[in-house]
Amino acid sequence: MSALFNFESLLLVLLLLICTSTYVHAVVPTFMDKNKNGFMGVFWKAARIGERLSPYVSICCMLMAVKLLLE
Repeated sequence: MSALFNFESLLLVLLLLICTSTYVHAVVPTFMDKNKNGFMGVFWKAARIGERLSPYVSICCMLMAVKLLLE
């Protein structure tokens, strides 16, 4: 089944996108900052979400990890 049709998989993909974008922005900030518009702007926005809402994102990551371990 595709990740777009399964809600839990979609949440997992979004969390991975946010965490990866935040990490890349921390390592190479100039790459993200020059691409704020267009398709690459999605990654810049995801990095902003990861930076500003990091406690909530980390809690969601932990809950998803526990859920996957219990399956």
